[in-house]
Amino acid sequence: MIWIGLDSGDWMEGALAAIALAMAMLPEEFPVVLTVFLALGAWRLALVKVLARRPAVVEMLGAANLLCVDKTGTITENRMRVRILDTLTARLDIAPAMDTLPKAFAELAGAAWLATRHVSTDPMDRAVDDLAHLPRDGVDLHADWPLEREYALTPDLLATSYAWRRADGKLAIATKGAPEAVMSLCHLGADDAKRIHARVHALARQGLRVLAVGIGATSRRTPPENIHDLKFRFLGLVGFEDPVRATVPSAVAEARRAGMTVKMITGDYPETARAIAAQAGIASGDGVVTGPELAKLDDAEFADRALAADVFARTMPEQKLRLVEAFKRAGRVVAMTGDGVNDAPALKAAHIGIAIGHGGTDVAREAAGIVLLDEDFGRLVAAIRMGRRIFDNLRKAMIYIAAIHVPIAGLALLPLLFGLPPLLFPAHVVLTEMVIDPMSSIAFETTPEDDDIMERPPRPLSESIAGVAQIALGLTQGAFLLAAALAAYWLPLTWGFEIDEARTCAFLALTAGNVGLVRLNDTRRLLVVDLFARGHAMFWAIAMVAGLITAACIMEPNLSGLFGFAWTGWPQTLGALAAGLTAVFAADLLKLIPAVRRVMGAA
Repeated sequence: MIWIGLDSGDWMEGALAAIALAMAMLPEEFPVVLTVFLALGAWRLALVKVLARRPAVVEMLGAANLLCVDKTGTITENRMRVRILDTLTARLDIAPAMDTLPKAFAELAGAAWLATRHVSTDPMDRAVDDLAHLPRDGVDLHADWPLEREYALTPDLLATSYAWRRADGKLAIATKGAPEAVMSLCHLGADDAKRIHARVHALARQGLRVLAVGIGATSRRTPPENIHDLKFRFLGLVGFEDPVRATVPSAVAEARRAGMTVKMITGDYPETARAIAAQAGIASGDGVVTGPELAKLDDAEFADRALAADVFARTMPEQKLRLVEAFKRAGRVVAMTGDGVNDAPALKAAHIGIAIGHGGTDVAREAAGIVLLDEDFGRLVAAIRMGRRIFDNLRKAMIYIAAIHVPIAGLALLPLLFGLPPLLFPAHVVLTEMVIDPMSSIAFETTPEDDDIMERPPRPLSESIAGVAQIALGLTQGAFLLAAALAAYWLPLTWGFEIDEARTCAFLALTAGNVGLVRLNDTRRLLVVDLFARGHAMFWAIAMVAGLITAACIMEPNLSGLFGFAWTGWPQTLGALAAGLTAVFAADLLKLIPAVRRVMGAA
């Protein structure tokens, strides 16, 4: 302002030029773009049934390189049905269409039902209930017995037990749980335990989840505090079938191609975990590591074993937290799934905590950053793909914003330093922002994902959206357009055109280059190859609106007077547009440099 005021005496023009320069130098689009991208990203994730509870986790998804997932519900369908009943003297393979339960298995099924919560949403409880209510001859379900006490599952005893008051006043206590837990309650000898373990292994190798069932009775008036005070009779084994989701093998393969490691963590029997992992395509070449094995290791051994193995069985919730911490110390970006109250510390500690929406606890959802609405592992991989797309497009938008502010600021300042009449005033900057804001916040957000998005390794967590390299690339692109727009202003002046006509040529070059920079940055391929590729309808719509508004500001007398524009004729107009687009195509040639492609995110 002072420069122009002292030089020409027109202080008003100097003030307008100073305001224009200040507006041009302020990249106010950065926070707007970040907010819009993360908000729309959360909406897009919701479309694939993934609820983002915190915006920051949306772009962090693209950095995940280690996925720790549950088996039940995430890998499998969580659609349990009883497949096998084994009384140790007879075995029954239950077909889906079975309508009658043989008498030989009635006691086993009835005791399993007595050891089950009767009003439950748990798939295993419902499967037992369906089986127990099949028509049969023999043992009554005793649905009229009053419940006296429930013994919950504990880390020391992986079984649930229920004490019922029989019609004769005595107590019947049914137990159901891990085979080793029920065998300990039954005080079995070594030979019997060995025989049962062999049957459990055989069922588990089929991918079945195996529970043992026992029954005990006592004449005590009140249930004992310690359930080990009773002796149970071992009734048999129940094998549950939970099919692997059809989408899981392909999703696991896609995650591996994207450079991610998938680890399955379950409380199931090791052989069951191994069989399900094989069906899902999760490697278990280093063996299945169990929770008791992990408990015996010191921190260094624990970390080595945790990184080497991909399948963990018989794990407790507190061991999930220890696994997450070990993975983080090894430099992994961890996404962890969980649904229980005890899973909350691990979900909180993971970079990306993923709670199970259906059937999960409120505590787990509060601790997690993401809620999986339908528990499908395929949804999780789709969310990671979406996270990578959002990060890529956000980076493209940031490079564009850095680029476009160079010619705007330069056209507001350099003509004054070169002794030329002022080119841009606040109204011109506002008009330009009408193109920049929707282009940066909408056109880039709708840009299709790159073809190789799930073929490249995850980005480092420390990598910023727009670092020094990206800003430098944007400034370089902007310098190309600045030179073209300055030429479109200076040449008409030297040829004797009026200032309004020269300003019009420069603004046309700036607008054409502005639109071109968007298309330049939203693809890693050369524009001559990708200019009319599909998926960019929003870009062309905004470009068309920008062109119509610019044309109106030049052709409509009132608007042209406000902006200081004047129609120069088609030769000059086409020449100005060509100057802006030439700068864009020249900057596009930078993509031939491998270092520039890496800056833009290419593998």
